[in-house]
Amino acid sequence: MPPPSRRITAAICTYQRYDLLPGAIRSALDQTLPGDAFEVIVIDNSPDAERSAQEAEAFGAHPNLVWRHEARPGLSNARNVAASLAAAPLIAFLDDDARAERGWLAAIADCFDAMDEEVQVVGGRIRPWWGAPRPDWLPDSMLGDLTVVDLGEERRLLREGEWVAGANIAFRVAALQAAGGFDTSLGRNGGGASLLSAEETAVTDRLRAQGGLVAYAPGAAVEHWVDPERLTQAWFRRRAAWQAVSDYLRDPKGRLERRDEAWAAAKRYLLSRNPADRTLRGLALEQQDPGDFRWQVSALYNAVTALLAGLDERDDA
Repeated sequence: MPPPSRRITAAICTYQRYDLLPGAIRSALDQTLPGDAFEVIVIDNSPDAERSAQEAEAFGAHPNLVWRHEARPGLSNARNVAASLAAAPLIAFLDDDARAERGWLAAIADCFDAMDEEVQVVGGRIRPWWGAPRPDWLPDSMLGDLTVVDLGEERRLLREGEWVAGANIAFRVAALQAAGGFDTSLGRNGGGASLLSAEETAVTDRLRAQGGLVAYAPGAAVEHWVDPERLTQAWFRRRAAWQAVSDYLRDPKGRLERRDEAWAAAKRYLLSRNPADRTLRGLALEQQDPGDFRWQVSALYNAVTALLAGLDERDDA
């Protein structure tokens, strides 16, 4: 069988982001790879098919771009559709509010080529593209909540506890499909009312369980838009609550096993507050100190985890 003509597919899944989407598409098209070595697939989940077709016209002159309007909502479904359409053995996902550097696709493809065949997932560096000044209360340790990823300058396998993010992640298409693709019960669906996530983690976990490895390619870099609406403490607290739900859905047995540990951690935070704030109010108060804010968000995550796992608190006899 002759090798595929395309070396790698870039996929951009979008939902009513026509303000930022063109920049993502242009960055994916403007790569150092020859035009016949890659393709760009846009999966538009927006509800208006006619508007989608109009937006697609702006990119009609690019022979290596495929635009598909997908009526069934959900980011995980859109990603599965992109994988089914891919004409290359590798697929790299780029968020619709991100901009890839020119060497992005080449760095991903080179990483797969240089690594063992067991490497089935490659992630790259994600730099913040600030939509507003970074708040003083936001510590470096919480930048991951904004999908900021920087694991250094070395191309290597991931170490224990490290992760790569869906704004800049790539898979061997055959391995992704053999693992069942992205779980459509996870991931964003429609607008921003739900922050359900963890679909990339879930499929990566399945691939790892089957012997697959995950690598980091620092040269595969993108900038990711940080919307000013996310630079509020309320958004971080909301994100922590949804992350607890996402993690519970991904691994309910594991979350159940750590219920008591999670509840004890939440109580330690609340007991450190002033007596009047040892209620849910303590999990919602604005914090000035970055360390206190991180502790509060962690306590909120643990409290939601404990509640989902069936919290059972009793008075001492």
